[in-house]
Amino acid sequence: MKLLSGLTFSLILFACTSFASAEELSRAGLFVEPMVTYQTGDVDVSYPAPFSDSKEDLKGFGLGLRLGFHVYESIFLGLDGRYSRPDYDSSALGGKASADSWDGGVTLGAQTPVAGLRVWGTYILGGTLNPEEIGGVDVKFNDLKGYRIGAGIYLGVVSLNAEYQDAKYDSTTVEKAGPISGTTDDINGHDKSWIFSVSFPVSI
Repeated sequence: MKLLSGLTFSLILFACTSFASAEELSRAGLFVEPMVTYQTGDVDVSYPAPFSDSKEDLKGFGLGLRLGFHVYESIFLGLDGRYSRPDYDSSALGGKASADSWDGGVTLGAQTPVAGLRVWGTYILGGTLNPEEIGGVDVKFNDLKGYRIGAGIYLGVVSLNAEYQDAKYDSTTVEKAGPISGTTDDINGHDKSWIFSVSFPVSI
């Protein structure tokens, strides 16, 4: 995953330097980009005995905000924060519950001013996924690390976007699960999701 994320950011950096000219580098500013998101994907969870491993289904809407710096209309660098309230459907625990999810990262991207096409990559620095209790088990996934790669197109003042996310939760807090409690590395979560969004980039 680290190799793939490194290659992704190398390609985006190459695209950024290809798009930007000397004239464009002299024109820069700040931007803010609120967004509405919809996530659909799976979290592969490895539980210790007596629980079996499972593929948890994750679907739901959320909100996001990107705040950053753009060079003319060609490259942008920003902080990306997301919050969502997805449904968490667990095959191992035999039930479904709502979950709170948030993450934050750094985004580097490039865009073509004429055609309105955009590409970017986000390195996720941290995040949590906290499902409500299912079948007497209550866990919280912590320390999300990974990447998102995305593309979008401008339609007027709106950008329609699609992103692929591949990230892992490095630790888990077991709030309730029989004799197991506390923070453990024995429960691992691997999130692979598609995220579709409508965003509204505004220069400030």
